[in-house]
Formats: sequence, structure tokens, C-alpha cells
Amino acid sequence: MTRPVTARVPAKVNVQLAVGGLRPDGFHDLANVFLAVGLYDEVTATPADSLRITVSGADADQVPPDRTNLAARAALALAGRHGVDPAVHLHIAKDIPVAGGMAGGSADAAGALLACDALWGTGSSREELLALCAELGSDVPFSLVGGAALGRGRGELLDPLATGAAFHWVFAVADGGLSTPAVYRECDRLREASGTGATVEDIADPEPSPALLEALRTGDPAALAAAVTNDLQPAALSLRPSLAETLRAGADAGALASLVSGSGPTCAFLAKDTEAAEAVAAGLAASGTCRAVRTASGPAPGATVLAD
Repeated sequence: MTRPVTARVPAKVNVQLAVGGLRPDGFHDLANVFLAVGLYDEVTATPADSLRITVSGADADQVPPDRTNLAARAALALAGRHGVDPAVHLHIAKDIPVAGGMAGGSADAAGALLACDALWGTGSSREELLALCAELGSDVPFSLVGGAALGRGRGELLDPLATGAAFHWVFAVADGGLSTPAVYRECDRLREASGTGATVEDIADPEPSPALLEALRTGDPAALAAAVTNDLQPAALSLRPSLAETLRAGADAGALASLVSGSGPTCAFLAKDTEAAEAVAAGLAASGTCRAVRTASGPAPGATVLAD
């Protein structure tokens, strides 16, 4: 019997998320600066009689164990591309917060692609895997690549970015999730309400911040803290006002920067170093403003097949 294959995949934080206007196809162009961080899901692919999904770990009950799961869709897409029977048991061991704006579902899809490709011996090129990733979702390609990258288009067109050092982060996990489509709709609504308009005719094309890219390149946490932005943060705060208290608690605990991660509701806090991150984590844990606190550093490697 073929041995199981396990792929490990990182979470991400968006150090810049610049959102363009609403396109006619319902999407938004992005300038999305991704940083992979050392919180990981593991996806194990084992031969089976049919496609089956199981999930363990934090908030596993919130992850669909059926074909709506992105990991299942990834296995089906790869099998369809190569004419393979998608008879595989995918077990997802969760450590990335679920529905938390850290691309956990996208990570699982990238992990499933890599694990199934190895299990089935389909020999997909990096380009083939990235094309399948882009079909599955905007964040899936970065989950495969990891490190640091600028995402264009919907976020799926990636340019790797240089980083000069590790950056230390604290993540405050909220109760419940936030729907990414709902946050984008609220972003459009807030823009319309402000009088700026919300379409591509109204909003300038998003561009990465030169100061932010330079801060990543030099590994300067203070400079990065001064440059981080998230255009979805006002929408996330509108839908979940309590996140403002979490952001204040992290700032009060000494974070260099406090922001909502992606579409939320996880909040991300940049710290000067490991010691400072532990202090921020302790302050957040004592604040009562979040359900759990995690620390991690980045950049972290992308999806990787683990050795036996």
C-alpha cells in the first residue's frame, strides 16, 4: 500500500492590503503584501476507497468535512487535470485559526495539492500547481509559495519579496469568524456612504507602499510598523466593533503596530523582538478581549512535504 504523504502549510498575515474598486466581475484588484508566518496546518493524504475529509485540532468542528472544503476541491481539481481517481482520505490537522483572516482554508488547499501530487505521482510542475491554486482562490497560490510576496490581480499574481530579517508577531484570535465576502461588501458600502464611490471608476488602482517594501527588505520592524495598512480594517471593525478593544489592548501592551489580519477577525500585532512579542501576548491574554493568543515569526516557508 502506498504510504501516506503529509504536507505542512503556513498561515499568512497581510502587512499591506490595498483594495481597488469593485470590478464588473464582482472582484477587486489588490496590492496585497503577504508574509507567511510559523503557524501551520498539516494535510495528510492516504489512499482510500473514495474522497473523504477529516479534521482535527482547534475549531475543527467549524471546518466542513465534505466536498465544499477547499482541500477536497483541490484534490478533485488535481485528479481532474491528470485523469486520476480522487480516491483519497485527506486529514487536516488545524493549527491556523479558522475563518480568521490568516488563509487557513487556502493553506489546506495548497497542502492538499502538494500531498496528493506526491501520493499519486502526478509530477505536476510548479507552474501547473500555481495555476490550480489560482483557480481555487486568491490566497491559495501564496500558501504554496510562502516567504514574502506581493500579490496583484485578486492576489493570485505573485512576485517574491526580499526580507532582511525575521519579524515577530502576536495574533489575537476572536470568537467566531468573519465572512470574507461580507467584509468586502461592507468595504464597498462604507466607500459609497463616504461619498467616494466604490467601483474601479471611483477608486485608484492599488499600489504597494515603497516604504513598506523597503522595511521588509532591510528587516526593520519599526519601519514596517509605520507602513502597515489594511483597507479592509474599517469594514471588519464595522461588522465586529469589539475588535477595536483588542487592537487597543495590543497597542497598550507594547505592540509596534496593531491591525486586523486580512478580512479578520484575527488581529495581528508586530513586536520588536521575541521578548517584546511575549510581553504583548501576555498583555492581550490578560485583557479579556480575545479568545486565544498565539505568537509566530515570519517569513516562513510555503507548503512543504514532510519527510517520513
